[in-house]
Amino acid sequence: MQILLNIFGGMTVLCVTAGSFAAENWSMPRTPDGSPDLQGIWSNASQTPLERPREFGTTGFLTLEQKEAQEAEWRQRGIDRSQPSDPNRDAPEEGEDVGGYNYFWTDRGDNVIEINGEYRTSIVVDPPSGQIPFAEDWRGKDFRSQLRAMPGVNEYDGPELRPLGERCLLSFGSSSGPPMMPVMYNNNYQIVQTPDHIMILVEMAHDARIIPMNAQHAAAYPKWMGDSIGRWEGDTLVVETIGMHPYQSFSGYTEDVKITEYFDLINADKIRYRFTIDDPAVYSREWSGEVAMNRRPAEDRIYEYACHEGNYAFPGILGGARRLEQQEAVPN
Repeated sequence: MQILLNIFGGMTVLCVTAGSFAAENWSMPRTPDGSPDLQGIWSNASQTPLERPREFGTTGFLTLEQKEAQEAEWRQRGIDRSQPSDPNRDAPEEGEDVGGYNYFWTDRGDNVIEINGEYRTSIVVDPPSGQIPFAEDWRGKDFRSQLRAMPGVNEYDGPELRPLGERCLLSFGSSSGPPMMPVMYNNNYQIVQTPDHIMILVEMAHDARIIPMNAQHAAAYPKWMGDSIGRWEGDTLVVETIGMHPYQSFSGYTEDVKITEYFDLINADKIRYRFTIDDPAVYSREWSGEVAMNRRPAEDRIYEYACHEGNYAFPGILGGARRLEQQEAVPN
């Protein structure tokens, strides 16, 4: 048994791993052309927050005890929220947010992100604060915010003013990517490789990213998930994306954003997924994050995500807005 001692920012993390001998003898699987074999179904489900809670300051890692306590809290929260609803409860007050899902439908996982024996306090790893470095005047730079800010425009006037997830065009919360982020459910991805292309099938909204290798950016028009090209730098898959559709925005970025992703297979069952986001109109500097993508069992399958077929909420949202307009137009 090997004892791994890792010291970061004054914090000592002691990890005792019974499987470390096997890890030392693990060899990188490769495709016939010699590239690292990333193929399979992976999950990035985690409740580790995007930005670091302020109480951790610049502390990037949890101790083992902190990690176990946090995961126990998340599991208990799931148990508490999964209890049957009281059939005799009062109706909600007018204007009260009644929510969209009960806990049965969520699948966020109850694990802290773990990479190389380190338990992360946030997805953001740079800046050291774990906070997104927004510029002072960052708000409202994305295209949809600019549309909503036009005189006489209401955010419920039409479908173009609503988030892409509501419209079933992409997943919510940047699950589709880039960057590919964990959300409240459907956090699975299937990777298929050829020497010339990488395909990433996203479970949420059944999006498929087709990434040509060793190519040049060539899109004549913006794409929902941008114009991505890939290359191998040693055993790291690097994917560079520009040309984002103006309606696509994560954490406020604009269509001029540049996103670089890094996929490292660090053991048989884990990809370290890193990303760097650069958009000077919104951020005071580049910022980066890391997520663990854990291999799913070989028998797992990704089933079609039928979004439009069950999307009763979207016509209800717009229909409700029209009803309110009618009521406001009627004199008291």
